[in-house]
Amino acid sequence: MEKNEIKNIIPFDDLWDNLNILETRLLEISSSENEYLTSISQYLIKAGGKRFRPIVSLLSGKLGNEKDNIKKIIYAGVAVELIHIGSLYHDDVMDNATTRRGVESTNSKWNSTLSILAGDYLLARSSELAAEELGLESVKLLATTYAQLVEGQTKELNLAFNTNHSIEEYLKVIEGKTASLVRTSAKLGAIAGNANSEIVDAISNWGWYSGIVFQISDDILDLTSDSKTLGKPAGNDIMEGTYTLPVLIALDADKSKYQELINSIHEGKSTIKSLLNEFSNNEIIEKSKDVMNSYHSKSSEAIDDLKSHELFPTLENINNYLIKRAN
Repeated sequence: MEKNEIKNIIPFDDLWDNLNILETRLLEISSSENEYLTSISQYLIKAGGKRFRPIVSLLSGKLGNEKDNIKKIIYAGVAVELIHIGSLYHDDVMDNATTRRGVESTNSKWNSTLSILAGDYLLARSSELAAEELGLESVKLLATTYAQLVEGQTKELNLAFNTNHSIEEYLKVIEGKTASLVRTSAKLGAIAGNANSEIVDAISNWGWYSGIVFQISDDILDLTSDSKTLGKPAGNDIMEGTYTLPVLIALDADKSKYQELINSIHEGKSTIKSLLNEFSNNEIIEKSKDVMNSYHSKSSEAIDDLKSHELFPTLENINNYLIKRAN
């Protein structure tokens, strides 16, 4: 997802102005008196990124009294992005990643210890910001969300290189590591905008299901796109022993064939390119899209009561875009 692409489906000029302010706040809040720490903790911020989660917060803020609460709404977006980026520092250490967002990963550029410390610092700054600007409810929400993110990541590591786990277990992983933070991005923005409880619940559910769609589309792209587009090596999940929805669907269809192909990669007997050709066949990808489409429907149903709001078409456009990016 490129920022320019999603900009075309969000027709609110003020949101993009506020996102620019948010970028400035990200750098301010991630700064440290220790210049060395600042350079590391801001490395991935400056590398760019989709900013999908803060965009969701800014959008959700429009469901309340945006005008009187815009400062809090922007800070909600900053808080969720700090958690997201902080978690990326940790992910790269766990994955021994060499690239992230098209640049050298922090653990490769510096070392794993400094990458972990920079991630911790961003998480701490998120909590500090929430306590100062957003209130106790938001502090608790962010803490709970990060716990869910850690649980999802831990489950993923526990299932690594295991070709026998189920699609249900895969869904539990992505609920924790992706959907939980997208849901919180939506909920935090709506709360910051002082939206009523029914609207907060609706947009939270939209975020939950859209987060699942977002991750499944990413997992499809990992098999069907190229390294330049992804900003990391294509097929990286398989190389790391993370078997996502398309891989699990393939294993269900022909366990012996695809198990042998996976083993050949880990044993260095074949190339990742040849494996991607096998896993990206139409039948596997279409079945993966069927699962993704079921969550797309749930996301649309979640905001059915918001049809009269000016934001509704944009939320639908985002859902449709998440689907189309996997095509």
